[in-house]
Amino acid sequence: MGDTLIRDAAVLRDIAPADAAICAGLARAVGWPHRPEDWEMAIGLGRGVVATLGEEVVATALWWPYGEHHATLGMIIVSPEHQGAGIGRQLMQALFAQAEGRSLLLNATVAGQPLYEKLGFVVCGAIRQFHGEVTTVPVPVLAGGAAVRPAGLADLPVLEQLDQAATGLPRGPLLRAVLEAGEGTVLMRGGEAAGFALLRRFGRGLVIGPVVAADLTDAQTLLAHGLQGRQGQFVRADIEDGSPLGAMLTAAGLKPVDGVNSMVRGRLPRASGPFQRYTLASQALG
Repeated sequence: MGDTLIRDAAVLRDIAPADAAICAGLARAVGWPHRPEDWEMAIGLGRGVVATLGEEVVATALWWPYGEHHATLGMIIVSPEHQGAGIGRQLMQALFAQAEGRSLLLNATVAGQPLYEKLGFVVCGAIRQFHGEVTTVPVPVLAGGAAVRPAGLADLPVLEQLDQAATGLPRGPLLRAVLEAGEGTVLMRGGEAAGFALLRRFGRGLVIGPVVAADLTDAQTLLAHGLQGRQGQFVRADIEDGSPLGAMLTAAGLKPVDGVNSMVRGRLPRASGPFQRYTLASQALG
């Protein structure tokens, strides 16, 4: 009876940039490190809803369109005091309506996965988070005549091209926002861009991602370059579970922590290659 009253009383409205600070507090309540600035970026790039009980925001959910056919979902939080009352399902149904038939991707926590499975999502991979203070800085190895240089906004067209080849998704606005909020490195070979890495403030410190490269060696070079000068700083990277990059991150002082399952509702995007995404911008944004 009580759950029914809580569910019926929850009112959904569109999320707004002014909600960032409130959402950051809600994230802290469930152990997430997102700062108000991280929420501002996420809200600015996408759409979503919050659930309110009276004047209190008790839940959030966002989605980000990548072209007309795909989107990612994330920042799906229900206050611990109001979990189990059906609010999570309300949030998801609202996102389905807003996303207008797109195939949907998300990274599911253990707690959230049963609901997503009931709503038609299936597991298609796994992500492992590494984080910690950098203790040992790996030396970048430039193979095959490669060189690295800083990335600038003028590089965005080629970064988007490489990223789309790796993910199958047009993610230009995301790349612009990440680069504007931080810094980037372009790997050059034969006068052409052969990969890139972006780094920005996030949560407790810094996050390296996305890292896009044609092979593991180039990805290791970009990751090592991103760690230069970061000794003693808190750094995070989200990689595919089981990726060889895990050994490199562990050697640098980062530790494997939470894992999530990647899920899809609909069709997976089709990446043309040969480039691959080796680290994520974030678990929510992909």
